[in-house]
Amino acid sequence: MTRAERAAHVDRRLAELYPRTPVPLDHRDPYTLLVAVLLSAQCTDARVNQVTPALFARAATPEAMAAVPIDEIRAIIRPCGLSPRKSKAIAELSRRLVAEHGGGVPADFAALEALPGVGHKTASVVMAQAFGVPAFPVDTHIHRLAQRWKLSSGRNVAETERDLKRLFPEERWNQLHLQIIFYGREHCTARGCDGTVCLLCRELFPRRRTGVATKRA
Repeated sequence: MTRAERAAHVDRRLAELYPRTPVPLDHRDPYTLLVAVLLSAQCTDARVNQVTPALFARAATPEAMAAVPIDEIRAIIRPCGLSPRKSKAIAELSRRLVAEHGGGVPADFAALEALPGVGHKTASVVMAQAFGVPAFPVDTHIHRLAQRWKLSSGRNVAETERDLKRLFPEERWNQLHLQIIFYGREHCTARGCDGTVCLLCRELFPRRRTGVATKRA
């Protein structure tokens, strides 16, 4: 298969396997999604979902969160890891949303990425899942699978994102990035598949006999 043919096969297969793509992070609105995505850095979605109910019970709006002492935020989110950095970012971005955006979350990449603790991937998730703007957030699962399926030779997530955006129709980006994540977690895991085990790896590369070494982003 050519790269384009592999991409079409992946697109078709994942649409069959995952017709519904609920956002893995529990949230109520763009603000709580933003905070949840920030917390998910180097933390599982399951752990974030265990922590956010207590956090959002304490404060679920930028105005309310801005009034919560950082030490209190830090104590609640400690199980997510990196709590000193994340608590400071949550407090500061909440203040900035109130001061600069009237307490709302801006539907704008540049404005989101200007907020404390918000990088391109976090902004992309919020734009895609909260506002429906086409984006292709690339996490470690997507980066790994893009290499295994030879959809990208990107050395980092930015290069992988660029390659995937070129391969797949824009109208599929928002759903497809979740489908790839779901498949990577369920079937093509870092340890459970080396490029020769899971269904899609076997379908894409039926003659592949040796594992594929993937590089971290």
